[in-house]
Amino acid sequence: MPVSVEDLEKTLRSAIKVEYLEIVDESSGCGESYRILVVSDAFEGKGTLARHRFVNEILKDYISQMHAFSQKSLTVKQYQATLN
Repeated sequence: MPVSVEDLEKTLRSAIKVEYLEIVDESSGCGESYRILVVSDAFEGKGTLARHRFVNEILKDYISQMHAFSQKSLTVKQYQATLN
């Protein structure tokens, strides 16, 4: 069964407080390749690798079903800086 945007969103939002979330299916709808941007203060004080491991652990059941997965994990402060 392919992974859906809704599955990923529901799982992330139930695990951490998400301020902003963008999920892009890069597999033309077959659910095998996703790119996400997740913004949360849950990442405060964590380096990039720790953030990626944190998100990967939350989504591990889905990631194991995908061909490709990439993420960008930012704190709210970092995200706001990208908007300016």
